[in-house]
Amino acid sequence: MSLYPPLFAAVVTFLLTYILLFSRAANKIQDIPNERSLHTAPVPRIGGMALIIGMLAGWAMMFNSLTWWILLPLLMLFMVSALDDVRGLSVRYRLLVHIGAAWLLVLGCGVFAQHVLLGVLLLLMVVWVINLYNFMDGSDGLAGGMTFFGFGMYGIAAVLGHDVSLAMLNFSVAAAALSFLYFNFYPAKIFMGDAGSIPLGFLAAAMGVWGWQLNLWPAWFPLLVFSPFVLDATVTLFKRGLRREKIWQAHREHYYQRIVQLGFGHRNTAILEYVLMASVGASALIALQYPETAIVILLVWGGIYLFAMLRLDHLWKVNKNA
Repeated sequence: MSLYPPLFAAVVTFLLTYILLFSRAANKIQDIPNERSLHTAPVPRIGGMALIIGMLAGWAMMFNSLTWWILLPLLMLFMVSALDDVRGLSVRYRLLVHIGAAWLLVLGCGVFAQHVLLGVLLLLMVVWVINLYNFMDGSDGLAGGMTFFGFGMYGIAAVLGHDVSLAMLNFSVAAAALSFLYFNFYPAKIFMGDAGSIPLGFLAAAMGVWGWQLNLWPAWFPLLVFSPFVLDATVTLFKRGLRREKIWQAHREHYYQRIVQLGFGHRNTAILEYVLMASVGASALIALQYPETAIVILLVWGGIYLFAMLRLDHLWKVNKNA
């Protein structure tokens, strides 16, 4: 098992991020604080370009292991999202591109041919995961950490399933994210922007589908591995929808945002989320190796998430009324 692709991905990401950080583009393409933001000063939002290019550099060393229905929509999302970071694009146009990318994935992996309704459901889920990754990229080190742990768990699961090629592809994503975190952990010097979060959201779904299609893991495995993001974004947006609020508008109501605002700060929130990500991922691997424990592990995590969310809702309400 060659470790050159992940190592190359990490080195290229580090060097490109460093170069971009001190480039003219860093002063022109910045994340300006708004009502959603947890930061108070402008921060360059071009780090995702380095992360994705670094990852692709690692992938180039094993090009024959790639499949068109992952690479083509990934490149499409990356280019459009990078353009959005630079010039700004309408929500409608971006959503159409997201749907197109999801369609290519679902069509290419063969799910539509297996079952039409399952294909439609998968398409909607992929579009959602693409966007929720972007929603959750709002605190220093959070999305980068989820990328490292999530794709790292995919890679370990692929190794356990004796698919070294898929393992190295996922380890390359994780390695690129780890390099990026050197600059993105609190206090963040650079953000990944849409050019990073949108393609990574797609890959979280795409790699999960690929492993599922190869019978390396059941459908619940990717959902459990990325559950810290999936549940936070889904529950938050569902609650906003029930209150008839515009779910596409900027806000600071995600649970990770509330944890920061309750006094934990960016650094402690990131560390807390890392512990959660590592724990969820490790338990998912255990359930994968011992299928008879899967239902128990899923129920336990369901209880943990329910308790944590109710507790945070209570603390938030008390804090607002204080």
